Amino acid sequence: MPVQSKICRGAAVLGASAVGLGFVVPQASPSAARAAASTASASPASPAFSPSTGIASCAVAGAVSFAAARRAGARSTRARSSANARAQRVALFARGGEEDTRVCIPLEELRNTDVDKVGGKSASLGEMISQLSDVGVPVPGGFSTTAFAYKEFLDKGGINDFINNQLSDDTIYTDVNKLMEVGKAIRDKIMDTPFQEDFEAELKEQWSRVSGGDDKFTFAVRSSATAEDLPDASFAGQQETFLNVMGYEDLKQKVHLVFASLFTDRAISYRHDRGFEHEKVQLCATCQKMVRSETGSAGVMFSLDTESGFKDVVFVTAAWGLGETVVGGTVNPDEWYVFKPTLAEGKNSVVSRTMGSKLVKMIYKEGGGSEVVDTSEEEQNKWSASDEEVKALAEMAVKIEKHYGRPMDIEWARDGDDGKLYIVQARPETVASQKKVGVIEEYKMLEKGGEKVAEGRAVGKRIGSGKVNILTSIDQMAEFEKGQVLVADMTDPDWEPIMKKAGAIITNRGGRTCHAAIIARELGIPAIVGCGDATDKVKKGDAVTVSCAEGDTGYIYKGELKFEKNVQDLGDLPEVGLKIMMNVGNPETAFSFGQLPNEGIGLARLEFVINNAIGVHPKALLNYDTLDAETKGLIDERMRGYDGPKDFYIKKIAEGIATLAASVYPKRIIVRLSDFKSNEYKSLIGGEQYEPDEENPMIGFRGCGRYTDPFFEECFAMELEAVKIARGEMGLKNVEIMIPFVRTLDMAKDVNEVLEKNGLKRGEDGLKVQMMAELPSNVFLAEEFLEYFDGFSIGSNDLTQLTLGLDRDSGLVAQYFDERNPAVMKGLETLIKAAKAKGKYVGICGQGPSDHPDLAKWLMEQGIDSVSLNPDSVIPTWQFLGKK
Repeated sequence: MPVQSKICRGAAVLGASAVGLGFVVPQASPSAARAAASTASASPASPAFSPSTGIASCAVAGAVSFAAARRAGARSTRARSSANARAQRVALFARGGEEDTRVCIPLEELRNTDVDKVGGKSASLGEMISQLSDVGVPVPGGFSTTAFAYKEFLDKGGINDFINNQLSDDTIYTDVNKLMEVGKAIRDKIMDTPFQEDFEAELKEQWSRVSGGDDKFTFAVRSSATAEDLPDASFAGQQETFLNVMGYEDLKQKVHLVFASLFTDRAISYRHDRGFEHEKVQLCATCQKMVRSETGSAGVMFSLDTESGFKDVVFVTAAWGLGETVVGGTVNPDEWYVFKPTLAEGKNSVVSRTMGSKLVKMIYKEGGGSEVVDTSEEEQNKWSASDEEVKALAEMAVKIEKHYGRPMDIEWARDGDDGKLYIVQARPETVASQKKVGVIEEYKMLEKGGEKVAEGRAVGKRIGSGKVNILTSIDQMAEFEKGQVLVADMTDPDWEPIMKKAGAIITNRGGRTCHAAIIARELGIPAIVGCGDATDKVKKGDAVTVSCAEGDTGYIYKGELKFEKNVQDLGDLPEVGLKIMMNVGNPETAFSFGQLPNEGIGLARLEFVINNAIGVHPKALLNYDTLDAETKGLIDERMRGYDGPKDFYIKKIAEGIATLAASVYPKRIIVRLSDFKSNEYKSLIGGEQYEPDEENPMIGFRGCGRYTDPFFEECFAMELEAVKIARGEMGLKNVEIMIPFVRTLDMAKDVNEVLEKNGLKRGEDGLKVQMMAELPSNVFLAEEFLEYFDGFSIGSNDLTQLTLGLDRDSGLVAQYFDERNPAVMKGLETLIKAAKAKGKYVGICGQGPSDHPDLAKWLMEQGIDSVSLNPDSVIPTWQFLGKK
């Protein structure tokens, strides 16, 4: 077992603790040892040598003897002479020479400043090994070939002139068939040209150093381009990756294939589109110890939300087996969001979970390579990472982001043998983090109620439409026309030449962190991935609209429906005489809306979370054991990954509240507890057997009346438990609660007793309880109601309806519905004055201020503390209120 070493200014200093072969910081390479020995003998004052300890000379002697023993009899005199000559050049470089002519460099000797030597991937891995290993970011070790070696290979092999001649025809960038011909010709030329002898000798030496000469030792061989993983261009998946590479000959072949992959069709097209000159990009091979995740799990994480650019979360994805299924988009992975501020406080910071289907996994193939196999039913219904592992990964992501000073795109793996987590790659995130500050782009469907053909995971926030073209193979490239909607089982970076022509993209498989999703974001094209059956549900030639503007779920609608795009330049917003908050109930849109200028969320409707994330009547969950098999089946599908019906209901509500609260943290969020009417509860799974038929549910069994009724007591207790989790375990103290439809003072008293009984006493631990003032009785007894609450949040919709005695859902009387009616405004004025007299909070969260900026201005003049607006009204209303 080799001993762990630490690299100090190029010297190898032997440490005491042993580590596995190839992990984190492998022992000094023979070439580095020779270079250090040469440097030390040439310059006794070299920083690599410590006169007081003699450590450097000991390390060199140990490394040389270890390597010599492994190499005994294995290399020719000619190869040794070549290596010795190269060692002299390395020594020259160490003494201040201008060119580093090494053809392979151990990862632990690299830093992020070495992109021009070894490409972005290798440089980043070296940076993390040398700078972050000691702070809890473990990275497998290995080595990298160099740009010098690649240039030497192309020059000596006579390949450069051939490449330049092939790429001189600009028509290849518009003719996909020509592009495929040229790419293949260049790749064949590279593969037909053997490596130079001294490069092969050093490649074998490095393989032996990391593997210990063990032919069963496994490597991952990845591309690392000198123009790769830049802050404004990811080059994600443009070149090749090879896994489970065993033995020197296999590794040499895979390095050769990596070199050729600089000229895949997708890579040629990508560089041209982004203005990179082909001859100025060199390719290196990162040869890294393979993490045994084929019996564990792996995935991708971003240190921000990829869809909105929200920077206070880490977005983690995972699936069983090797991570290429997640990266390549062949699997729909599990997803989590981790909130950074509460992560730093040691709280339960996982604010959102989504279980993917995980239908397949990639494992090692016997004899080398990998294969994709089906997952078991147990694996499909189980999280591929625990909450503790997700939080540990998020902590690593935060450390990596802090070190690099920018949002990062990170690949990770859990070793099935030792159970430990490892970082296998990190590069700058290149899309969400590059969005223009102060400019908001918003897409909105104008035609509502269109027929939904399919749905999946939304990539981006845009909308597109066009005629469907279903492709089953990349060989059909020439059949695809600009502006069509690309539909496929899955896409990978090979499809990039087609993707850039598409009006929208739809796939059966894939998650929001796969290469195809990253490319779609870079191209600014709406994409919906992981639909499962889109290729069956949409037909070639059909007109469809692809909407990614309605949250995390993307919808494919029949026909080309009308939509609009708005771009708002915020500029400098004026000071106004009240706080502008938002009405946000959908956690899937929270991170986007949270970046608008705001003073928090004034209305978060809990029924949105219950309806969309749960979809089951709480009574049905409490009485799960008594349900029929069909209803149980529907519920089982929804609650996969949770420990039973109650756990599912409570945690899903807690996650919804937490996501909303995180989006505006530490600003306040007022969560209105559930206010379903009986007909709405009845529409939930299992609801038919628990809800009454009411003539007018709008003024029936709802709101506070339910909370204090024995029929609903246990259901309401689950809701309150979720609030406690969000405020307590998850640390989101910015959560306040609002009680709707409080008809009488007795109800006000009773509901406070119910809250206290369930561990949510007003005033304890900073908890504020607001009342939704929306009934005439609330107006007439305003001061009395305030004895039981911390303030009013006025619901102008119901207040208008009940003041004017009309049904706002009836088209026959809709013309009379107006919050600016004098009677309604008199009620608003009474509520504001009562709260002000008591020194308590008063805000408004109804539709009125969003629809009528003049009403918002009048409320401001009355001294109201806040108006809560629909997100699309925030900027226009703000600007209106600030006009002099």
